[in-house]
Amino acid sequence: MRLGLSLGYLTSTSSPADHLALAREADRLGYAVVWAAEAYGSDSPSVLAWLAGQTERIDVGAAVMQIPARTPAATAMTAATIDTLSGGRFRLGLGVSGPQVSEGWHGVRFGQPLARTREYVDIVRAAIGRQRVEYAGTHYPLPLPDGPGKALKLNFRPPRAQVPIYLAAVGPRNLELAGEIADGWLAIFYCPETAAEQLARIAAGRARAGRELVGFDVVPTVPVVVGADVAACADQVRGYASLYLGGMGSRTQNFYHQLATRMGFGTAADEVQDHFLAGRMREAAAAVPVEFIDRTSLLGPPERIARRMAEYAAAGATTLSVSLFDGDTQARVATLRTVAQALEAAGVGR
Repeated sequence: MRLGLSLGYLTSTSSPADHLALAREADRLGYAVVWAAEAYGSDSPSVLAWLAGQTERIDVGAAVMQIPARTPAATAMTAATIDTLSGGRFRLGLGVSGPQVSEGWHGVRFGQPLARTREYVDIVRAAIGRQRVEYAGTHYPLPLPDGPGKALKLNFRPPRAQVPIYLAAVGPRNLELAGEIADGWLAIFYCPETAAEQLARIAAGRARAGRELVGFDVVPTVPVVVGADVAACADQVRGYASLYLGGMGSRTQNFYHQLATRMGFGTAADEVQDHFLAGRMREAAAAVPVEFIDRTSLLGPPERIARRMAEYAAAGATTLSVSLFDGDTQARVATLRTVAQALEAAGVGR
C-alpha cells in the first residue's frame, strides 16, 4: 500500500501556499500522489498544474474533475496538457457529482449517470490516445450528426497515450462500472470491516471486462487525526462527516447517507440528516457516531494508526490518501510525517 495526500478544495481556512507546502512535503516523504478536488469553488486542474510545476516526483491527481463541468474533449485536452507539463505524472479522477451541483451549478441534467460516464470515458481515452474522435453516443455524439462538425484528433503528442483514469463511485452499480472501465476507484468512507462487499462489486466489473482485481488501484480518502484520545480526535472529523451524511444531496438522494445505511448506520444517518437539513449544524455533527468516524478514519496515537493502516491494506486498499484535519500548516506537515512513519511501522508499504 502506498500513501497519497488529499488536499480537498481551496477554502477560507486554506491557501495556495498551504497546499504547496503540504504537496512538497508529501513529495519529499515519498507519497505517491497528491489529489485536489472541486465542487463549486476552486477547480482541480488549475491547482494540480500549479503544484506539478513546483514538485518533482509525486503524481498529481484530480479527485475529481466533474463530468458535467466539461465536455469529454475538454477533459482530454486538460489531462493531456497537465500530463505533458508534469512529465507524465497526472491521474484523472472523474465523477458525475450530484443532482444539485450538476443541475444547479452546471445546468446539466443528472439523468442516466452511468451511461453518460461510460460514454465520457470512452471519448476521453480515445482523444488522449490521439485517435480521430468519432463516437455514436446517445449523450455525446461526435461529430454532431446534423452539422458541419469534423472528426478531429488531439493535435499534439503527450508523453503517454493513456493516463490512469479513476472513478469516484459510491453506489453498487457505479462500483461495477469503475471496475469495468477504469484503472482505479476513489473511495470515501471506506471501512475495512465492510469493504468486502464493495470490492466484490469492483471485481464483478473487472470480470465483465476480462480482467482481475490485481493491478486495480483502490484509493480511499481517509481522515487522519493524531492524538492520545480517540474520541477527541473523532470530534475534529464530525463536521466533515455530517456535511456528507446530512447535506451532500437531498433527503431523497444522498449517496453518502445511503452508503452509511448499507454500513449499518442508517438510524444515525437519518438523525444527522434531519438536523442538517433543518439548519442545526452542531446537532448534526454531534449525532455522527464515534464508531462511524473511527471505522472510516485514522485516529489516535501513531501505533494505533499503524495498526489501522495494516487493516486497510488487508482490506484491499492499495493507495491510502490521507485528509488532514489539523489547525495549521505546521501541524499538518507533522501529521504527514507521522503517517509516513506509521506506514513503515505497519510493514505494509511498498
